[in-house]
Amino acid sequence: MRVNVTLECTECGDRNYITTKNKRNDEGRLEIKKYCPRLQKVTLHRETKSNKG
Repeated sequence: MRVNVTLECTECGDRNYITTKNKRNDEGRLEIKKYCPRLQKVTLHRETKSNKG
């Protein structure tokens, strides 16, 4: 049930992190505060649409 998801910075748009989530427990989009290397500060990172294939 775990799937790979990509986290994208909401401020600059860079896709900085890859993580996994359990689809059964986390139905919505994952939102985590993480460090953005381009902005050099902690920003909100949101799960992007995944491309299957």
